[in-house]
Amino acid sequence: MPKHMAHHVPDADEKTQEGISQRDQAAAADSMSGDEPYTLGPDSMAQDGVPRGDVTKYHWKSEHIYPGTERDYWLYIPKQYDGSQPACLTVFQDAELYLGPDANIPIVFDNLIHKQDMPVTIGLFVSPGDKGPGMAIYGGSNNRSIEYDSLGDRYARFLIEELLAEIEKHYSIVTDPADRAICGMSSGGICAFTVAWERPDAFLKVVSHCGSFANIRGGHIYPSLIRKTKTKPIRVFLQTGSKDLDIVFGNWPIANQDMAAALAYRKYDYQFVFGDGGHTLKHGGAIFPDTMRWLWRD
Repeated sequence: MPKHMAHHVPDADEKTQEGISQRDQAAAADSMSGDEPYTLGPDSMAQDGVPRGDVTKYHWKSEHIYPGTERDYWLYIPKQYDGSQPACLTVFQDAELYLGPDANIPIVFDNLIHKQDMPVTIGLFVSPGDKGPGMAIYGGSNNRSIEYDSLGDRYARFLIEELLAEIEKHYSIVTDPADRAICGMSSGGICAFTVAWERPDAFLKVVSHCGSFANIRGGHIYPSLIRKTKTKPIRVFLQTGSKDLDIVFGNWPIANQDMAAALAYRKYDYQFVFGDGGHTLKHGGAIFPDTMRWLWRD
C-alpha cells in the first residue's frame, strides 16, 4: 500500500466490513450490472471452415519478481503456427475474463487470422498472483493491485524475464516490439499501458478497456506525465463508457478522457472509443475484432 494510504482513516460512510464504502458499493454495482446495448458479432463466434487454435492451461510460481506468488496462465496457439516463422504476441491480464464469453478472444483470433485481418499471433492469458495485500483502502488477499495498479517496470519484468523466458523455450515469438501487444481491463488496462510505457523495447501495442487511470497506486499522473514526456512509439487503444466507475479513487470516464487528450496533445497513434456502458467488458468485447484490425492494420 502506498504511504499516503497506509494511515487512511475511513469516515462513517466508509466503515463497512470489506473497507468499501456503501456509496462505492452502490456505484460499482450499478456500473457492473451489465445492462448495456452491446453484443458480440459474427467475428466473435465460431465459424464453419475456420481452423481452431489450441488453448492450454499452465501454472507458474514466481521465484524472482514476485517471490512466493503463484498463478495460472493459458496459451493460445493458432492452428497456422508451425514454428517455421516467429509468431506475433498478445498478452492479456485477468486471463479468465478474456477467455470468457464477454470477449471470446481465442475465437476472434481464429477468425481474424483465417481472414488475414491480423497476423499469426500467440495469445498469453495471465492471471494475477494469488497472494498479496489486495487493493488500497478496499483490501483483499491477492496480488492483483500490486501487479496491475503500480507504476514502474516490475510487472513488465515479470512478463519478460519469467513468463516469456519460459514460453520462448517452446515457441518462437517475434522480438520486434511493434509485433507485440498487451491488453487488459480496469486495473489490467492501466497495467497494459504501464508495460509499454516502461518497456517500449518489448511492447508497442496497447489495448485498455475501462482502464483504471485513477489514484489507486498513482496512475492518475499519467495524463500529465504523457504531456511532459517525449512521445514514445506506442500505439494505444482506449475504451470506456459514460457509466464507468465514479468511486473514491477517481472518475473513470474523466480519467480516460484525460488520457485520450494527453495522447492527442503528444500526437500519439491512438484511438479512443467512448460508449454508453459501465465497468464491464461488454463494449470492449463487442468491438474487439475491429480493435484488432485497427491495432494490426500494418
